[in-house]
Amino acid sequence: MPTDLGGRMSGRTHVTRFQVRKDSVAAARRHVRALLIEWRLGLLIDDAVLVTSELTTNVVNHAKGTGDYFELALRRRNGVLILEVADSYAWQMPELRKPDPDDPNGRGLLIVDALSERWGIRPRNPGKTVWAHLPVRGPA
Repeated sequence: MPTDLGGRMSGRTHVTRFQVRKDSVAAARRHVRALLIEWRLGLLIDDAVLVTSELTTNVVNHAKGTGDYFELALRRRNGVLILEVADSYAWQMPELRKPDPDDPNGRGLLIVDALSERWGIRPRNPGKTVWAHLPVRGPA
């Protein structure tokens, strides 16, 4: 279940740790929804929850055996919501694919690409952080 990383939270930044397991994807979605309601960013909920779902699903499906936890960070800076998912799996970096119409997998980063202003991957030791920027629109 999620672990709040206490000293790393403010009105603009929040980091939570989740176990690498399937039920953490739904827990991460619920967490993002609740946090964005608290931050009064309701207009971003649908996109942020979908981006969270795709990035955390990638961790659960591809980062098995590399660590017990992944971190989900949300930051609000300069009119942008920055969503980051960090794990300890560094052997295969995610890449944007164009799957065949019959392929049931491989669309997660296409969705992230379509919903975000920009996104990318940052190496860390060990592992990586996949991030996405969602512009804050409308009333703050």
